[in-house]
Amino acid sequence: MQKAIRLAEIACSKDEVPVGALIIKNEKIIGQGYNQKEQLKDPTAHAEIIAITSAASTLNDWRLNGCFMYVTKEPCVMCSGAIINSRISTLIFGAYDDEKGCCGSLYTLCGDSRLESQTTVRGGIEEEQCSILLKDYFKKKREKG
Repeated sequence: MQKAIRLAEIACSKDEVPVGALIIKNEKIIGQGYNQKEQLKDPTAHAEIIAITSAASTLNDWRLNGCFMYVTKEPCVMCSGAIINSRISTLIFGAYDDEKGCCGSLYTLCGDSRLESQTTVRGGIEEEQCSILLKDYFKKKREKG
């Protein structure tokens, strides 16, 4: 999770919402990303999507069976769908998102058998550190006006 937090800090330094994600298979990082919506002018450029694309490219396969994703914030509906579709085995996230989180807060998509999802989810890992990054970012944004 510390590597994902460092990726989130990179996003923050580029004036992006501080979310970082990485994907591990067989104890090796095969994909990583951080939010780049503003930089790329792309609404789908979330950390999770970028990490999934990177991992799929590394494996030369869209199926990410046996992979673990670490992300600093609970995934949204779009990212949860991508996690399910890519067949990531385990999702581990930091901060819960009561407004848009779809892995336990607002909805529970990952792991929902109705969606044929077999993704195991663990939230709240390094939650305080991940939450502080987000809170500080949005506080500075509000202060800038």
